[in-house]
Amino acid sequence: MKTRFFWMLFVLLAAGTRSVANERATVIVVVGAPGEDEYATVFAQQVEAWKKVCAQAGAKPIVIGAEVNDATSDRDRVKLALEAETKTGADELWIVLVGHGTFNGKEAKFNLRGLDLAATDLAEWLKPFQRPLAIIDTASASAPFLSKLAGKGRVVVSSTRSGNEQNYARFGKFFAEAIGDPKSDLDKDGQISLLEAFLSGSQRTAEFYKTEGRLATEHALMDDNGDGLGTPADWFRGVRATKQAKDGATLDGTRAHQFHLVRSTAEQQLPSAARARRDALELQIAKLREGKAKMAAAKYFAELEKLLLELAAVYEGT
Repeated sequence: MKTRFFWMLFVLLAAGTRSVANERATVIVVVGAPGEDEYATVFAQQVEAWKKVCAQAGAKPIVIGAEVNDATSDRDRVKLALEAETKTGADELWIVLVGHGTFNGKEAKFNLRGLDLAATDLAEWLKPFQRPLAIIDTASASAPFLSKLAGKGRVVVSSTRSGNEQNYARFGKFFAEAIGDPKSDLDKDGQISLLEAFLSGSQRTAEFYKTEGRLATEHALMDDNGDGLGTPADWFRGVRATKQAKDGATLDGTRAHQFHLVRSTAEQQLPSAARARRDALELQIAKLREGKAKMAAAKYFAELEKLLLELAAVYEGT
């Protein structure tokens, strides 16, 4: 069995690649009302960090709220930007909310100049989208956005684990730094996934509170399986979640690890159809591993071998 696995790994590493049509992600960065000059400076720094990584990725950046626009409200500009985006396809759409948030016990909102953006509104506007979608809400009280926006094929990140964590959230700053920092590449594959940026940003946030001797008032969550529950960073060891939820809920992480703004050379050469098939097989393998404890060893390894052979075939065909 081990010999077969080593052979399959060799095939995966040695398989050739070919050029593919350029895929271009869109990154919509929405900057909220700062309230104070201190926050305005921090928000501007985050915008510049996102612009930089977009330039590296060849992604299309759309920044809303960084400048005052009297003709159209920021809320309407977000809606119009989403309406203009293609609803299907392989190109990733990233939505990043940079600012403050509120929660009144029923509805969470992201604070904009003028009318605020409610989680319910954004959920409605995103219904038509079938393309890969990542939403990173770095505001305070952002957890309700995660539960409202979670869905199939989506990765949703919130700075907090509940709407009641309403103090200013620093996670956004550290996430923006992590997404373009080579130190965030935990598995050393030459690219930084959304998962790796989440883990690195969460670690840096925790270190801030520890260094400052403060009680942490924010605990980021990430959901990529659509159940809206989210998984915290301290449940991971490397890039795999190792803790098990008490209610047996499926853990997150696999899909988020497939989102990359700046792709490695090898990833860029992989055709979109092959990448989609590879990603689907990786999700099946992750699901199989979760059920390993309830399966007979022979059946588990037989099914794992089948999936790995299919995965090898994907690379052989490129």
